[in-house]
Amino acid sequence: MNPQTETPAPRAEEAAKPAVGHIALVGAGPGDAELLTLRGAALLGQADVVLTVGETGPLARHREGLLRHCRPDAEIVGPEEYGDKADAFAVAKAAQGLRVVRLYAGDPLLASQGADLAEAARDAGIEFEIVPGLSAITAVPAYAGTELTPAGTAEIRVIDASNTDVDWVNAAQSGATLVVLAADAPTEDDPEARGPGLDRVCKTLIAGGRPDTTPVTVTRMGTTTQQTTVTSTLARLAADLKAADAKGHTVPRPSLLVVGEGARRQKKLSWFETKPLFGWRVLVPRTREQAAALSEQLRGYGAVPEEVPTISVEPPRTPQQMERAVRGLVTGRYQWVAFTSVNAVRAIRERLEDYGLDARAFAGVKVAAVGEQTAAALRAFGIHPDLQPPEDRQSGAGLVEVWPPYDAEIDPIERVLLPRADIATEVLSEGLTRLGWEVDDVTAYRTVRAAPPPAPIREAIKGGGFDAVLFTSSSTVRNLVGIAGKPHATTVIAVIGPETAKTAEEFGLRVDVQAPKASVAALAEALAEFGAAQRQAAIEEGKPVLRPSQKRRGRRRKSMM
Repeated sequence: MNPQTETPAPRAEEAAKPAVGHIALVGAGPGDAELLTLRGAALLGQADVVLTVGETGPLARHREGLLRHCRPDAEIVGPEEYGDKADAFAVAKAAQGLRVVRLYAGDPLLASQGADLAEAARDAGIEFEIVPGLSAITAVPAYAGTELTPAGTAEIRVIDASNTDVDWVNAAQSGATLVVLAADAPTEDDPEARGPGLDRVCKTLIAGGRPDTTPVTVTRMGTTTQQTTVTSTLARLAADLKAADAKGHTVPRPSLLVVGEGARRQKKLSWFETKPLFGWRVLVPRTREQAAALSEQLRGYGAVPEEVPTISVEPPRTPQQMERAVRGLVTGRYQWVAFTSVNAVRAIRERLEDYGLDARAFAGVKVAAVGEQTAAALRAFGIHPDLQPPEDRQSGAGLVEVWPPYDAEIDPIERVLLPRADIATEVLSEGLTRLGWEVDDVTAYRTVRAAPPPAPIREAIKGGGFDAVLFTSSSTVRNLVGIAGKPHATTVIAVIGPETAKTAEEFGLRVDVQAPKASVAALAEALAEFGAAQRQAAIEEGKPVLRPSQKRRGRRRKSMM
């Protein structure tokens, strides 16, 4: 080949990008972001452009959960940008060589959602993929505990009640389970509803020949933490819905109606709405990074956690102490290193990595951790703690209780490195000194009060919009009150230990829940047990199961001191 005319090789980044892009039509399920398929999550992670669903409806409330799968540099486009030209927008972006994902509620090929985009992509010569999603037709009954094909039922019929051509008589006279979509009539709160209304649907089915004693369930906002299910019969549904609304169970629509024998066992099969903290809005006064595991645990109990940072962790004002500590660690100055927080572990780890060092710097040094979270952070760094206090004494005082006294005959070095926050208490340092150890007390990081949260969060805190708040230290109590005000009297106050409880009471808060041991996992579990007990008590008394924020708000708590 003549080198004068040879075409230059494309650069790697150019070669990696296709000449024409790709469009993925991804079903995102009916509401719960966890119902996204693995294939859908993978495509979101590869996407250059993501077209989100509308800003109303169940799925919109879980938008953030869906978008966490996207790359940080992905272009997120909402309906306010693409308007009624979503298909053309997606094709135009793909024609630029970009990978495009368009999200759909439920499944892309149900309710005339995605077929037009698939056809438009085909006509434009763009490769496309359709990723199925869980439809409300099956997912919502499953989350409600409603069988669709119980023994003796061999057919399911899906009916769009907003369609004026429905043969209600034929549906009524069949033995099929009826799954009725879009039955809600327009209301002031929901003017976009297009159905005839649930009461009219029931009367129409009775008139068509379905027995009025046929069991039914109505599930609103299915698969979300606002889900509510009412079990009744065709004859009584309207009255039972009205009674449920009067008890404080009114929630936004849409509704899904299931008619048939499968509804009969719904209360026995209910699993989602009976979670101990179902629907509870729980304030977690920690940064998102710190609260990730705790928030996930709360979601498992059915709660809706909201992280609100109350402190900001910053480096020490002067780094010389930390530099000397790291040098001493490497040169064998210390017999022990005592870690009292995850932040202390992170501070030492980052400083070691700045010098190109790793966990091998701890060779020959014994390591103590004040609690399980701190120990887990150490293990993630490759260090297994030699000493921890018992589960019910995870504190500085508890660590002192199990710490061995200094013995000059068996301990070659008498020094302990104690990296900690600038505002930490002296309990551990003083306790080790009494045991004969020489303590190098080093400021590894500073804690400063975070900026106030947005106004809606502050209003919810003071106005009773949160069902519970978890306090994981005395400083979180002081800082939350300082930046946002005192939680309302109806809010359940849960604390990690006695010192935090004492601080909460000093601020006039009644402590409802205290963790049996000083760990955030135990704190979340204790709150779940409290919620389950409250739920069971309401059921035994024949009262509606209400969240704390739904109860009549009383006066602010008085101090119990």
